[in-house]
Amino acid sequence: MTRPIQTLSTNEETASAGNVKVTRDDWLEAAMELLVRHGVSEVKILTLGKKLNVSRSSFYWYFQSRKDLLNQLLAEWKRKNTDVVVRYAEMPAATITEAVCNFFRCIIAPDGFDYRLDFAVREWARRDARVSQVIARSDEIRHQALTRMFERFGYSPEDADIRARVLYYQQIGYYALELSETLATRVSRVEGYLKCFTGVEPSQQEIDSFIEFARTVEQS
Repeated sequence: MTRPIQTLSTNEETASAGNVKVTRDDWLEAAMELLVRHGVSEVKILTLGKKLNVSRSSFYWYFQSRKDLLNQLLAEWKRKNTDVVVRYAEMPAATITEAVCNFFRCIIAPDGFDYRLDFAVREWARRDARVSQVIARSDEIRHQALTRMFERFGYSPEDADIRARVLYYQQIGYYALELSETLATRVSRVEGYLKCFTGVEPSQQEIDSFIEFARTVEQS
């Protein structure tokens, strides 16, 4: 739990350079940017303080240590990526193809899945066994959510498990391969993807609805 800024003491108020005040979210956002761009080794208190134009001492108003910051970064990554996959997988849908379209929306929505952050954390996990365990657990949570999504529409547990794996691994693999398709090219393949992942013919309304959503995202 963070303490409210308005209760800062005089010493704490003057701890930030130029009397600039930053929030916990500012620290986390700056740390996340460094993580994505340069890796976890560059997420340092002094570097963040310079980036935010505040003194190092102000860091300790929100975090006990660099380790605490990294733990909170992991929590923020889970909220942004794992929790969002679960939320979209559980959205109401009339058909399985509409449900898979919801998952597609999760991938391209501005407030949806952040693949750059996801791969930064996966790279971090290569050097940290504890983070690797967190990644493994999150992958399982995402897979379970997609499995339940298929089961809602009558797929057997075995079939739902395999389809969920194919759907999830395809999306993660897409970014791992750093494919450079335009959004328009990807959208043109939506009908084929839906047939492949579900074994069901999507309605034209479902396809058109997703394409319109994708266009709105691209123009925003």
